[in-house]
Amino acid sequence: MTTTGEDHVPARGGPWWWDRRRGAVLDVSLGVVSALECAAEGVPFARDAGIPLAVGVLFGLLTGSVLVVRRRWPVAVVLVALAVTPAEMGFLLGVVGLYTLAASELPRRIIGALAGMSFLGTLIVTFVRLRQDMGRDGVDLGDWFFPFASIGSSLGLTAPPLLLGLYVGQRRRLMESLRERADSLERELQLLAERAEERAQWARGEERTRIAREMHDVVAHRVSLMVVHAAALQAVARKDPEKAVKNAALVGDMGRQALTELREMLGVLRSGGDGARAERASVPLAAVGVAAAAAASRAAEGGGSSPDGPCLSELDELIGQSEAAGMVVDLSVEGEERLYAAEVESTAFRVVQEALTNVHKHAAGAKTYVRLAHRVSEIAMQVENEPPPELSAESARLPSGGNGLVGMKERVAALGGVFVSGPTDAGGFRVSAVIPAAS
Repeated sequence: MTTTGEDHVPARGGPWWWDRRRGAVLDVSLGVVSALECAAEGVPFARDAGIPLAVGVLFGLLTGSVLVVRRRWPVAVVLVALAVTPAEMGFLLGVVGLYTLAASELPRRIIGALAGMSFLGTLIVTFVRLRQDMGRDGVDLGDWFFPFASIGSSLGLTAPPLLLGLYVGQRRRLMESLRERADSLERELQLLAERAEERAQWARGEERTRIAREMHDVVAHRVSLMVVHAAALQAVARKDPEKAVKNAALVGDMGRQALTELREMLGVLRSGGDGARAERASVPLAAVGVAAAAAASRAAEGGGSSPDGPCLSELDELIGQSEAAGMVVDLSVEGEERLYAAEVESTAFRVVQEALTNVHKHAAGAKTYVRLAHRVSEIAMQVENEPPPELSAESARLPSGGNGLVGMKERVAALGGVFVSGPTDAGGFRVSAVIPAAS
């Protein structure tokens, strides 16, 4: 089965069934015209062949109607046209059949062979017919006229439909190729848009996680210390007024520090959010993909944290705040102190901070050991507390959302480090982390 341009590609301007119906109407119309032509040419054919006139007309009708199936069997149409060439009928059948054959998807060798056969058949029939007619009428135009006229007539009947069919077929194949490329490009753009949206969603999720982690680190430690100092204030308010005043001042300092850090974080979020909302409506699709990729890369590399975050030089102050709240902390540092990347120092500080916060929450009064080791290619930290003497009422009321250990593990893993936490054999709790120095 072969197809040609009209029924191979659906029309873009209407439904598919309209294109098929239009092609069927055209084929039937051509078949009717060809059948009438062959029926008319069947009259002289029957007279010359000495057969009944009705047989010649019926033969012409059947021969011409073959053109209806030109799209499905173009080779058969051309072969029928070749077969009736000696009978001098099927002019439209031969021309349209040859055009349909040239425009089809058949191999070029088949098209060339059938076109050559059609040319030779027309050439021979024309040459013989001209000699017979000229000889009967007694006209002598020279020996050169018959070959020249035969070749000219044969070329006129075979070359135009053949060349036109080849052009139409090649143009159709080119249009199909361009359409396929356009469809492929559209699918690729859609896929890129979907991937950009997925990466944007992933980046937004990473950003929400980072913000939640920062909020937890900022609020949990300060508020835990405030609760501890408030409990101590309640206990010594009547017995030791001077200590109560000191604890009240510490509570105020902790509250102000927490509010200051929250304002700084919210200010960063607000300044970054307004511009994003203003630009979101006019950003093209390609820019969305680039922005999403950049945001995803920043989130994956840990570059989203603020460069002004805490550092290891503030560790003494952090431990001092915990000691002021009644915790006994033993700090030891191994190795030569040096500067690390901002992300490394911030993560190391947050790990120690969160571990001390957990001690305040769950093991108030327990002695705590903080170990910091500066190694060649990494920095290691460990916070371990002894079992609490007894769970006090104040520590029992401290809530826990379970996000602290998760946040510490995420921070360390983002820098390619290792984080381990769990209870000790003595009944305490240990938090350990190792972070590459080159992160």
